Amino acid sequence: MAGTLQILFLNPQVTGNSLSRCRSSHLPTTHFSFSGNCPSIISYRLHLGSKFSSPVRASSQHSNKGNDCGDNLPRATAKNSDWVKPLSGFVSNNFLPLALIGGVALGLANPTLGCLADRYYLSKISTFGIFIISGITLRSDEVGAAAEAWPVGLFGLVSILFFTPLLSKIILLLKLQPQEFVTGLAIFSCMPTTLSSGVALTRLAGGNSALALVMTLISNLLGILIVPFSISKLIASGVGVSVPAEQLFRSLVLTLLVPLIIGKAVRECFKGVAEFSDRNRKLLSMMSALLLSLAPFIQVSRSRSLLLLVKPAVFLLAVVLGVLLHLSLFAFNALAISLLSTISGGSESSFSKKQNISAVLLVASQKTLPVMVAVVEQLGGALGESGLLVLPCIAAHLNQIIFDSFLVNVWFQKEHELKSA
Repeated sequence: MAGTLQILFLNPQVTGNSLSRCRSSHLPTTHFSFSGNCPSIISYRLHLGSKFSSPVRASSQHSNKGNDCGDNLPRATAKNSDWVKPLSGFVSNNFLPLALIGGVALGLANPTLGCLADRYYLSKISTFGIFIISGITLRSDEVGAAAEAWPVGLFGLVSILFFTPLLSKIILLLKLQPQEFVTGLAIFSCMPTTLSSGVALTRLAGGNSALALVMTLISNLLGILIVPFSISKLIASGVGVSVPAEQLFRSLVLTLLVPLIIGKAVRECFKGVAEFSDRNRKLLSMMSALLLSLAPFIQVSRSRSLLLLVKPAVFLLAVVLGVLLHLSLFAFNALAISLLSTISGGSESSFSKKQNISAVLLVASQKTLPVMVAVVEQLGGALGESGLLVLPCIAAHLNQIIFDSFLVNVWFQKEHELKSA
């Protein structure tokens, strides 16, 4: 059946005088006959496309130039989104390290706010809030997973309280002026794990957060009894060390165990809270990161004046020693987990599960600063100036959190790439 085909894209029916006039001046209506010969139509279209491509572009450019209705606004918005989206993505993926670095920078720039926050016990409130969030996000199946991984948790406790404190003997062999820097790092290696950062990082890494919670609670509660013995035998060499065990125990119960139980009870009693926490785990993780960033902010603010009195080269060397300490703890735990995984059954072992590995590596390789500060205050200068003992440990505490946060981010990115693939 023969007919006539009118090519509409060469004579568009568009309402609007400017656009139709502009296009009709260059592109006349074209008619041709066909009888089912499709290749001739396609070749004719290609011929027309090459013939009229320049006029079409010219006319559209002319039309845009003559338009006073803000045609350039979408282009400007697109340019803005070109850098806004990558920036927001970078901040979202690296929220924890950026928050920690921001806390350090703010403490150095304006220590008054940090000292004010310390006066009103904001550090304890932040720890309380972190464990409230941990309880709210703690699922019952995660508790079961922690119970199944009890051999991994037992190794983590032994590593935290008995194996890693032995590094203090090696640290004491170093010679550095002031010698309190070396002694402080040796005391720091005898401490239990961090109160909140290990749990927060484990959750961000997608690890066994319930196992991390159990190791954190037990190691800190047992540490009250074991730390004085470790310091007196490994560091003090007979110097009497007294630690306010009852006061520390009460403080840890109030800031760790009680908020965890409250958060878990709220989750179990109110179904809406459980659904909200499951839908907004990333938001709650970011809130934990903000609360965690208060610790370096307050610590740097309190120690800023003392930090300015120390020679930069000496302090930098102490910082490097703190980094090496954390890397040594991390390497020891990684090697021990690998050996235990091979011995206990390979891929079927609880030591081979990624969630358990990340929990143990993060929790067992970190040391807590608040307990260390409480211990140093009770020493009464027996092992040196208290401020100089604590100062390198503040740097080591910050370094371990920042280093592990970047490591967690790398793990998260790889896991995301695997899931996408």
